[in-house]
Amino acid sequence: MKIRMIAFSRSGCEVGNKICTALKGYDCRLFSKTSADVTGVEIVTGSSWDWTKEHFATADAIIFIGAAGIAVRHIAPFIKDKVIDPAVISIDDRGWFVISLLSGHIGGANDLTKKIAEKIDAVPVITTATDIHDKFSVDSYAEKHDMHIGSMLLAKDVSSVIIDGRRVGLLSDLPITGIIPPELDLFGKEGLGIYVSYSGSKDPFARTLRLTPRCHILGIGCRRGTPTENIEVLVKEVLDKENISIKSVKAIASIDIKKDEEGLLVFSKKIGVESIFFSSEELASLPELGFTPSEAVRRITGVDNICERAAYAASQDGEIIVKRVSKDGVTLAVVREPFFLDFSEE
Repeated sequence: MKIRMIAFSRSGCEVGNKICTALKGYDCRLFSKTSADVTGVEIVTGSSWDWTKEHFATADAIIFIGAAGIAVRHIAPFIKDKVIDPAVISIDDRGWFVISLLSGHIGGANDLTKKIAEKIDAVPVITTATDIHDKFSVDSYAEKHDMHIGSMLLAKDVSSVIIDGRRVGLLSDLPITGIIPPELDLFGKEGLGIYVSYSGSKDPFARTLRLTPRCHILGIGCRRGTPTENIEVLVKEVLDKENISIKSVKAIASIDIKKDEEGLLVFSKKIGVESIFFSSEELASLPELGFTPSEAVRRITGVDNICERAAYAASQDGEIIVKRVSKDGVTLAVVREPFFLDFSEE
């Protein structure tokens, strides 16, 4: 998680240094907009407004150490949407209160607020309704379990119904573990409900909020210079045949000699997923799982199969559900990671 902090006093810098020390494993940097001489702090030479604009667009979380009003005024011009806005947290410069201001659920501000408060012995301040009423939060759950939310408007309606003390329906094509929260009615007849599926092709409720697990890896190989359109056509054909939503794709994987392949990179960016590349040595070292061999591919790349091996290598305990298919210079394989609708921590 990329965290950027800005402090406006010497004591604020001390709090920031304490937080950076406590948040081991995070990409955490502390900046100062003060004339005080404090070690371990990067000085903001320009305006704090420009600093906010830069990091609002690039950081996962922004922390203002000072008055909450400072944070509110600085972020106001840049707020766009809860799906893309970073987490924003305000902390007083004595380190007494940690306040979740923006993107509490999807952005992770609430969880980060709790973590920081625990580390520095402060009071966490969280005001999102589902949290203060100790109710199930659909957007927080989806973010935690890497699921695509089909409609933020319906997600808001789900939360509103739950806060009002009513239940929403739940239907899942995937196995369920743990105890289902009391706010959810499995196979209920409510007009509003949540549907969890790879495909999202059904509307089991009058108003259906689809949650799509991101658990499929596309392994792709292609001839040099293959256009994006060729990749799109094959992917659509295969996913449609398997009744898999493009929203369930987690990543695209290939061999490293394709890391500058424009058609592949454009396609990856278009569907909003990362591209992962492996060397021929890495692909060849995988355990033998019945990959479809090709001597022609081996002569060119040094490994007998790219798409199946790359998709498997990029997955966590994945299973090949579509073996190598080809069309118009593109080869494709699909790997599915195991997924459970897990309520054990809710």
